[in-house]
Order: sequence, then structure tokens, then C-alpha cells
Amino acid sequence: MSDKVYNVLFLCTGNSARSIIAEAILNRLGMGRFKAYSAGSQPKGEVHSFALQLLKGLNYDTSFARSKAWDEFAAPSAPQMDFVFTVCDAAAAEACPAWPGQPMTAHWGVPDPAAAEGSETERHFAFAEAHRMLNNRISIFTSLPMTSLDKLSLQKRLDEIGRNIPKAG
Repeated sequence: MSDKVYNVLFLCTGNSARSIIAEAILNRLGMGRFKAYSAGSQPKGEVHSFALQLLKGLNYDTSFARSKAWDEFAAPSAPQMDFVFTVCDAAAAEACPAWPGQPMTAHWGVPDPAAAEGSETERHFAFAEAHRMLNNRISIFTSLPMTSLDKLSLQKRLDEIGRNIPKAG
């Protein structure tokens, strides 16, 4: 068993909901094997209040949560990323910075709960649904046998997770 801690960056446009939720989930589920971060291409400057309510209600530590630009993680002094996942369609189509160390990347698009319309209950449900989808994907990711998969097989698995068709085993 490797003692390596994998650094993972979740990217979205605003870094106010999905990427923040993903960061919280991985830091919990990763049990010290993963260190998650999040950032946005055009950060909103604040975390969406519904995202914070959801995370606090599920007993996540939210002290980490702040909306920040992805160039913070492209700087020479930033932690070197092993994985970079886009969690929204807009960020997947944008030109990303060159990440030092050439991390593995995949797109795990999730509908934007901050764009949900309807009653307050329906909008809260959109955040819960984003959490459910991200939690499922991240659970599969954390169970992958990182040290026994070659890079091509690992990339295939990462892409499958984003397409919601993960293979067993």
C-alpha cells in the first residue's frame, strides 16, 4: 500500500457550489489518501449559501470554503496536482492553465444547482442532488486501486466515472 497522498483539484466556473461540494466530499471520503482543492475560472467571490447550508447539515467542516481562481493552483508555489476534474460544462470547454506535473484530467459534469429555479425547497433539492451525484463519483474514485492501474487504464476509469457508467472491479 502506497503512502502517497494524491492532490486533486475540482474546477468549475464560479467555484461557489459544485467544486466546493466536491472538495468537501473528497477530503472526507479520501481519509487522508487524498487532499482536495477547488477553484474557478471566474470565481464568484463567495460560496453559495445553499452549498454551505447543505455541507453544514451533513456535518462537513466548511472552514476551508472560499471562492478562488484556478490560477492560484497554477502558480509555481502551489501544490502539484495528481488529478484535475471539471465538474461543470462551462469549465470543461474553457482553456485550462498548464498544470505542473501533467495531472490526469477528466470531466465529471454535474448540473449547476446555483442555476436551479423554483421554490426554495426545489432549489435546496438541486444542491442535494449535486451532492449525491458528486458523492457517488468520488466514492468510486476513492475505491480505485491507484497503485495497480496503469495510466491508460486509470484514465479510462476516470472518464467512465464522468459518464456515469463505471465498470465493476
